[in-house]
Amino acid sequence: MTALRPPRVLAVASGGGHWVQLLRLRRAFDGADLHYASTVRDSARHVSPAPFHWFPDANRDTKLKLALSALIVFWIVLRVRPDVVVSTGAAGGYFAIRFAQFFGGRGMFIDSIANAQNLSKAGALALGKADRTLSQWPEVAAATGAEYHKGVL
Repeated sequence: MTALRPPRVLAVASGGGHWVQLLRLRRAFDGADLHYASTVRDSARHVSPAPFHWFPDANRDTKLKLALSALIVFWIVLRVRPDVVVSTGAAGGYFAIRFAQFFGGRGMFIDSIANAQNLSKAGALALGKADRTLSQWPEVAAATGAEYHKGVL
């Protein structure tokens, strides 16, 4: 009889506040085969010895960079083959969730605590696409259909 392997988790966030919020979730991944991906290469030092993957930062205003970022995130997902993708934003996390679903993975998008009035663009895109989309604010969750589970971060 073979032992079950731990779930492979790909934790994805852009730099700055998205990354800080993702790091606050670290304990939730205890026991997982954990990989990280972010837009800041130096972020690898925060998660060592866990594998770290870089992708370029981009948004809807930088369409060519956004396409390149999506391609690199696809490559990361193809190599890692996560069972679950967890993202605190932004575009790269949304892409990772969607690409992981092509391979049977599941995804959770946790919108930034900074989005107290509306979901972010990536959070709104994740709504209905990710297996779970969470807001940090009950009013935003009620208005959008996102989930609210008190203070996630």
